[in-house]
Amino acid sequence: MNSEVNIGFLIYPNVTPLDAIGPAQMLSAVPNSRVHMIWKDLRPIPTDIGITLNPTTTLSECPDLDVLCVPGGFGQKALMDDQVVLDFLKRQGEQAQYVTSVCSGSLLLGAAGLLNGYQSACHWALIDELRSFGAEPVSSRVVRDRNRLSGGGVTAGVDFGLTLVAELVGEEFAKLVQLSTEYDPEPPFDAGSPSKAPPELVEKVQRRFAEMWGSS
Repeated sequence: MNSEVNIGFLIYPNVTPLDAIGPAQMLSAVPNSRVHMIWKDLRPIPTDIGITLNPTTTLSECPDLDVLCVPGGFGQKALMDDQVVLDFLKRQGEQAQYVTSVCSGSLLLGAAGLLNGYQSACHWALIDELRSFGAEPVSSRVVRDRNRLSGGGVTAGVDFGLTLVAELVGEEFAKLVQLSTEYDPEPPFDAGSPSKAPPELVEKVQRRFAEMWGSS
């Protein structure tokens, strides 16, 4: 790719940092790429684990993006009727080459009208919410429907990021990025999805999400 590739992540109070940083790490390897962290102002953003992320540009000053990505987090619910944010997503989504999300970020894309008629992933505990926006929920680590790419919950953002690297510059380059980052997961437990975890563990996570979702 010869021209600059503008890749933008919407960040916001109580965003899940790995939702943004995981794919950003992968996508930053794309030749001539420029990664933007975007919010209403440039003050540090508190995340849902207590650390902060620093925006690099504002909603009003952000350039036209080739890749728009919305990460998830419990702060996402507070933005579902934030017209400034939704207008930004709609404007960028209408011209971006790829409109993407990780985890519950897909719900924000839905609220902006960008997933009507599209398949999408989401965190498994929230995935059914996609139907209210005319989207078709798909339980998968990465889902592609035309120029919409979405990752499932949190760690799926790394898989999503590598998938998008392959879309942008080819599979061989994506493999180079995978090896360079030593992405060769061997989780210590086989409880990473509701289809594998014990039912009582699934119920605990569902209750936790219901409590946090209701309080955000």
